[in-house]
Amino acid sequence: MAHKAGFVNIIGNPNVGKSTLMNAFVGERLSIITSKAQTTRHRILGIVNGEDFQVILSDTPGIIKPAYELQESMMEFVRSAFEDADVLLYLVELGEKDIKDEAFLKKITGATIPVLLLINKIDRGDENQLAEALELWSTKVPNAEIFAISALENFGVEQVFKRIVELLPDSPPFYPKDQLTDKPERFFVNEIIREKILLHYKKEIPYSVEIDTEEFFEDDNIIRIRSVIMVERETQKGIIIGHKGAALKRVGVEARKDLEAFFGKQIHLVTYVKVNRNWRSNKSQLRRFGYDKK
Repeated sequence: MAHKAGFVNIIGNPNVGKSTLMNAFVGERLSIITSKAQTTRHRILGIVNGEDFQVILSDTPGIIKPAYELQESMMEFVRSAFEDADVLLYLVELGEKDIKDEAFLKKITGATIPVLLLINKIDRGDENQLAEALELWSTKVPNAEIFAISALENFGVEQVFKRIVELLPDSPPFYPKDQLTDKPERFFVNEIIREKILLHYKKEIPYSVEIDTEEFFEDDNIIRIRSVIMVERETQKGIIIGHKGAALKRVGVEARKDLEAFFGKQIHLVTYVKVNRNWRSNKSQLRRFGYDKK
């Protein structure tokens, strides 16, 4: 029996549902999801295995015009998605009419690999809106196959996945068949804590935060974790901690619950806050946190 394997990279504007789609394909919550732009900062692999296929999915940050070094590094993750893809998924949401960077649109329309353009969130509109979107995007990206989906409602996702498998090249698997992702445990600890900060803090605070898990000790029944929440200024540190530590405690409690669900074990989580001035513009700090451009 022939075996298919390849890299399927998901790109699109912020908040179009890339992470929701990735999680729907994988069947696990690998990518954090919030309503805020720039929730995804890294390129995250999710691996789906079947008897005769291996689909290596890649969730990428939303396409933006970079304003500082961290955002420039995030866009490098998106650019790299064009380099190793066997199939490209370009995700838009119903009602969206353009891409935030014209250069990326040119890359998509000029792609020599199969492109699937997915119109997401169709549950939020009607037939007329969908017909208008189909006409618009078939003109803008004539080289793409177009699918209408709702990643949140899992509508049309299976149809897209079947088409992806059909388009993959014949190849042995790239990863062991029991592997789910390329990221280590500490990465998911960091992301789950950061998700809680995105959900509970406003304005610039969530975008000034990075998580560094210093300790991760796993026993048979419990995982002991110590994580640092890094901010850029002293005032942000006070906001993260909150009155008598209440805000930080809420983040810890909610993160611990999600971590227990993710790892299937009891979690002992300790968090504290540290100032790391202007880390988002510091290239050495960005390399330390895994944002180095390759």
